Amino acid sequence: MNFWILGLTFISVNLDFFFMLIFLLKKYQLRQVMFGYLLGNLVLLSASYFIGQALATFLPEWLLGILGILPIYLAFHDDDDDDGDKQVHSPVLNVFVTYLSVCAGCNLAIFLPVLVGQTFNSFLITLVFIGALSLLAVWLIHLLADLPAVSTFIEAHGDKLMKICYIVIGFYVFWDSGLIHHILQLF
Repeated sequence: MNFWILGLTFISVNLDFFFMLIFLLKKYQLRQVMFGYLLGNLVLLSASYFIGQALATFLPEWLLGILGILPIYLAFHDDDDDDGDKQVHSPVLNVFVTYLSVCAGCNLAIFLPVLVGQTFNSFLITLVFIGALSLLAVWLIHLLADLPAVSTFIEAHGDKLMKICYIVIGFYVFWDSGLIHHILQLF
C-alpha cells in the first residue's frame, strides 16, 4: 500500500469538490459537513473495493454519467431555508448526497484500480487514512472559508455560484463519463 498514491488519488478525485465544501460550510455546521463528507468518502471507497469490479464488468463507464443529473437537479431544486424546522433532510444527509452525486463516478473509476488486489486489512488501513484526509480537508477549507474576504464574497454571490457549480459539474460528469459521446454516436 502506497500512502503517497492514496493521498494523490484522494486529492485528484476531490479537488473539484473542495470548492463545493466552501459553500456547504457556509450553509451547515462544521461537524455536519465533516460527517457527511467523511461518510460519502467511506461509502464510495467501500463501493470501489467491494463492488467496483462488478460495476466495471456489468456497467460501462458512460452509464455512470447519468449521475450528472443529480447535481443539476440540486441546482434547480429551491431549498427553502426560511422554513427552518420543516427541512426534510438533515444537513449531514444533504452533504452526503451532494458528495455522492458529484463524485461517485470519479471515485468508483479512479479508486477501483488503486484498491484492486489489496487485502481486507490493507483496505481498512486505507479507510482510516482517507477518513483522516477527509476530516483534515474539511477543517482546512473551513479555515479558508472563515477569511473575511471569502466570507463577504460567499455571502454576496454564494447561492448563485453554487448553483452554477452544480450545473457545470453535472455537465462535466456527462462529458467525462462518455455519456454525451455515447448519445451522439446513436445519431
